[in-house]
Amino acid sequence: MNKTRFTRLTLFFAASVWWNAAPAQKAAERPRTEQPLPNILLISADDLGWSDIGCYGSEVQTPNLDELARQGVRFTQFHNTSKSYPSRSCLLTGLYAQQNGYFKDARGPLENSVTLGEYLKTAGYTTLWSGKHHGAENPRTRGFDHFYGLRDGACNYFNPGCQRDGEGVPAQKVKNRFWCVEKQTYAPFTPKEKDFYTTDYFTNYALEWLDEYAGSEKPFFLYLAYNAPHDPLMAWPEDIAKYEGKYRDGYEAVRRARYEKQRSMGLIDDRYRLSEATFRKWESLSDEERAVEERKMAVYAAMIDRMDQNIGRVICKLKEQGKFDDTLIIFVSDNGASAEVVELKDSYGEIGSMTCWTSLGPDWANVANTPLRYFKNYSYQGGISAPMIAAWPNGLRNPGRLSDFTGHFIDIMATFVDLAGAPYPEEYKGRRIVPYEGVSLLPVIRDEKPVREKPLFWEWQHGRAVRDGKWKLVKHGSDAPWSLFDMEVDPSETRDLAASHPETVTRMNAMFEAWKKRVSITKAHPHLKKNL
Repeated sequence: MNKTRFTRLTLFFAASVWWNAAPAQKAAERPRTEQPLPNILLISADDLGWSDIGCYGSEVQTPNLDELARQGVRFTQFHNTSKSYPSRSCLLTGLYAQQNGYFKDARGPLENSVTLGEYLKTAGYTTLWSGKHHGAENPRTRGFDHFYGLRDGACNYFNPGCQRDGEGVPAQKVKNRFWCVEKQTYAPFTPKEKDFYTTDYFTNYALEWLDEYAGSEKPFFLYLAYNAPHDPLMAWPEDIAKYEGKYRDGYEAVRRARYEKQRSMGLIDDRYRLSEATFRKWESLSDEERAVEERKMAVYAAMIDRMDQNIGRVICKLKEQGKFDDTLIIFVSDNGASAEVVELKDSYGEIGSMTCWTSLGPDWANVANTPLRYFKNYSYQGGISAPMIAAWPNGLRNPGRLSDFTGHFIDIMATFVDLAGAPYPEEYKGRRIVPYEGVSLLPVIRDEKPVREKPLFWEWQHGRAVRDGKWKLVKHGSDAPWSLFDMEVDPSETRDLAASHPETVTRMNAMFEAWKKRVSITKAHPHLKKNL
């Protein structure tokens, strides 16, 4: 090997080591803060579109989230992975799904990583998780002091299990969904309580734990992971009633109203053009079809409304306990609104009821992601954009702000490491740990100038994308050509610049291929390979 080649290889490997080791080294070198650690409340929604809450343009009543936005900061360029379990694994570990083993399925343990619960326990937190975990492990084995909820992808909201006396058969896509109550796992899980509704009961358990630890001197981390508004579309009748008649004018009218509201509130500006509509013409539907579509959207809105009501219950509890002002609250969604449609032969009854499994469908999903392009499972903005709110009365400066910082779910771990100050481990209980990938969002929260030096990457199913500064390279389908967008002037991806910037396409394609090689746990960590 000649000297020049040897030198290049040496520099390459040194850069690789720096890339992977730098975050952990910075965490280890940072002194622990002298101030008391704040509490942390992380709230995630499921299949919630970018424009589905009031402070992001919706007509749905979400006063509690809207108030958090007024007291906090809203992100306009925050991203997930476009699919539930890869997104949630990124959120939990600070790693891409390709690194933690959740790239193609969620049937094995999270690899190469510590979870938020495991890390925050080392920093002295009480760790609580209520809601959905789309994964194979009971969170009690991964650093959480308490867990209650769905350990699966989706379930019936009123009864995740078997038929109960005096009731109809609950609509189920999969009969034996996994459910955990602390250390016990059930499949199926049939609740005894007749007032059971997942959103309400996830909150009930969270409130019980907050009461249990009310007098503790330790800070808490509560992960409240709602499954709303993922299908099946099911909601309480009193919530549905609020939205009866609101959607009789159809897709275009609702989308246009949301777009105008987004503009009037300053969430978006003239750079955000309405992406090409993919929904059907409302007038082309029959009266019966329109009635079904109206009902679907009313139930979907009711589910979001109910989620906001329950978030309000948690906020009230924190205020009663005098902990609200020193609690960092983050709200996100795991992917864009879903165009997926599930049709069950044994589903019956009224849309919104326990016996009827109904999906939102592609037409309303297009509306839910206003003004962005496409929806869940796509790497275009409609699939990967998350409404993201951060609020923290004692730690956030200049409330009511908007931030266009380009963020990603992998940044949550980095933020909590920055906040807690405990060293990030190289090993944990005999497991080798890959350093987290993200950057801290605390500078955004403190209204400082954050820096994202490294590009971001996406790969899920048929979608692929790279974001490097103002440029985004994206496609859907391995054989499809790349599209290129200047996100500074066209954040809703309406003008493809690939033909006029071929050198940028080539450069970013090379970046994507290099990233794929770097994050492959098969090649980088063969002794840890188990599930891909």
